[in-house]
Order: sequence, then structure tokens, then C-alpha cells
Amino acid sequence: MPIVIGAAPESDFSDPLGLMSDCHRRIERFLDVLLVVAAEGAGRELSAAQREGLDVALRYFRKAGPLHTEDEEESLFPRLRQQGGEDLLAIMDKIERLEEDHRKAAALHAEVSRLGEKWLEEGVLSPQEAGGLSESLWNLRLLYQAHIAIEDYQLFPAASVTLAPSLIAVIGREMAVRRHVDPDVEQTLSRCAARRAVTLQCVEV
Repeated sequence: MPIVIGAAPESDFSDPLGLMSDCHRRIERFLDVLLVVAAEGAGRELSAAQREGLDVALRYFRKAGPLHTEDEEESLFPRLRQQGGEDLLAIMDKIERLEEDHRKAAALHAEVSRLGEKWLEEGVLSPQEAGGLSESLWNLRLLYQAHIAIEDYQLFPAASVTLAPSLIAVIGREMAVRRHVDPDVEQTLSRCAARRAVTLQCVEV
């Protein structure tokens, strides 16, 4: 992603909850791209810009989507379940719903990917296929709106005050390993990039 001088920096693996929330912003942006392409293209031959947008967005969800789900279901949710306590009872119920959302989203993404790849390969979609693509994308939009709201405004804040810093650090390291990244090296580079961004911002001002 391009770096905008003065923009708030994205989180790194030292802040895994922030990183998960950052991923939500990318999900929203790439889903918007797919919705625009589906609406404007309507199954017809794609322009070069539409083709690029469709291809990039499909690749994002194909590669990054499963990693985000693993971050939550293999690293975050189990730690929250292990905490117990009455203050987390409401969150526990929501976790089951969030896991069900993941299964529904995976099925919808599989259909979007199938139709999107066919569009890229064959150049056009039938009216029925174009309609099916749009329907799946709007279902994803509705699902993600509720899903992301629960996580960003309820689950992640609860996790930030419930989980010990050492557990949050472990989650961050697990997320890094999933992406074949050395978290120690990544955090060092992130700090250097942040310092450069501040310097550039001062120069621009």
C-alpha cells in the first residue's frame, strides 16, 4: 500500500489487535472494489482498470483472508476462552457467532472467486452469473458490516483489557510466523520506517 505522508501508521506485530483491525479496513476497501467492478462491468468485457481491480481484490481475499481467520480462530479466540470470568460471558456468545460468520464468508468468497476468475479468463459472464456475483458480494457486505462492528467495538477492546501483555505478544508472534515474517526484524524495520515518516512529515510542513 502507498505511504501517505502524515497518515496514521498501520500497526505492526507488536500490536496484533490493531493489526487485525487494520485488516478490516483492507477487507472493506477491497470489497468496495469488487462491488464497483461488478456493478459497472455487469458481466461485460472488462476495461483494463476494472480487470486490474478485480484481479488484485480476488488475490487479496484468496491469500490474506484465510490468514485473518486463522489469526482470530487459532490465536485470539482460544486465549479469550481460556480467560473465563463473568465479564467475558457476553463475549463468549459473540465468538460463536463470529466463527459462524467466518464459515459463511468462506462460502461466499468461494463463489465470488469462482465467478471472478471465470470473468477474468473468459472475458464475460452470463446475466445469471453476473447477478450471482453481485448477490454474493452484497451478502458479504452485510455480513462484514455486522461482523467487523462486533470485533472492532466490542471484542478487540475487551481483549485489550482482559489479556495479559505477554499473551498479546504471543498472539503477535504467531501472526508473524503465519506470514513467514521474523517479528523481531519486522518491528525493527517498522520503528525505522516510523522515524523516517516523522522526519519526512516535518520536512513537508
